Amino acid sequence: MRKKISIIGAGQVGATTGLLLSQRDAYDVAFVEIVDGLGAGKGLDMLEAGPILGYDTYVEGTTDPAVIEGSDLVIITSGMPRKPGMSRTDLLNANADIVRQNATIVVKYAPQSIVIMLNNPLDPMTQIFYRESGFAKQRVIGQAGVLDSARFRTFIAQELQVSVEDVTAFVLAGHGDEMVPLPRYSTVAGIPITELLPPERIDALVRRTAGGGGEIVALLKTGSAFYAPAAALAEMADSILMDKKRILPCSAYLEGEYGIKGIFFGVPCKLGAAGVEQIIQIKLTEAEQSALERSASAVRAMVGELGAS
Repeated sequence: MRKKISIIGAGQVGATTGLLLSQRDAYDVAFVEIVDGLGAGKGLDMLEAGPILGYDTYVEGTTDPAVIEGSDLVIITSGMPRKPGMSRTDLLNANADIVRQNATIVVKYAPQSIVIMLNNPLDPMTQIFYRESGFAKQRVIGQAGVLDSARFRTFIAQELQVSVEDVTAFVLAGHGDEMVPLPRYSTVAGIPITELLPPERIDALVRRTAGGGGEIVALLKTGSAFYAPAAALAEMADSILMDKKRILPCSAYLEGEYGIKGIFFGVPCKLGAAGVEQIIQIKLTEAEQSALERSASAVRAMVGELGAS
């Protein structure tokens, strides 16, 4: 019997994630979308692509949240973009309300599922879902570091003119300007990039990684990234539902790891059938730890503003 994945939100990220997962031919996929016809239309379109792309995945979409019943994994991508005249606090509160509504839906229809969140600001929104749902911390995960690390890997590969397949990279901390790329743990065929690039070039790549989302927003002008975020979600889904136990940077709930407690925060995690099965702790330099703590303070401030601590 196939595993079932439900995606709440059939916008650019949600729909692209659904198509990538459908092409695995290993899961069934359901969309929930508040816009009448959007989820149903995209679901039917993907279903009809099956004979051409060679998959038997069953895909459906609806406005009825009951469709997520029996889901093994729920991916939440629904959220509100910032609108003209909307303050940062307004946006925070609006998206927090959406997350609370989604938590109610998941608790009612898919209480045994594992949940991956993709809502900005990522870490506080993941924390709100965790608080509202009452789920065990292992079953609530934020997608951030996989995407940020992929961007860092891309820029490293371009800089050195090598295949991205030979590049590994780690980006920790909060998803945003305060993220902490770790060059010492970023390698090309096992060789640290600190031995391949001068410090000034590494610093430039780190800055570009931190601003990677904003760079795409500036280019698109009317939207944000969706291909790479969707690919990151699909990679996490595979590791969980296939019990691959991959080590991936994710937003997980910390209880003292890295000296940080009581917030969701980007760290290396082992993802398997139980969700976050282990948080991997690596040694940091004093400067890296300080950067991590600054990022944690920024996340904590937003969590406090939302009353989710």
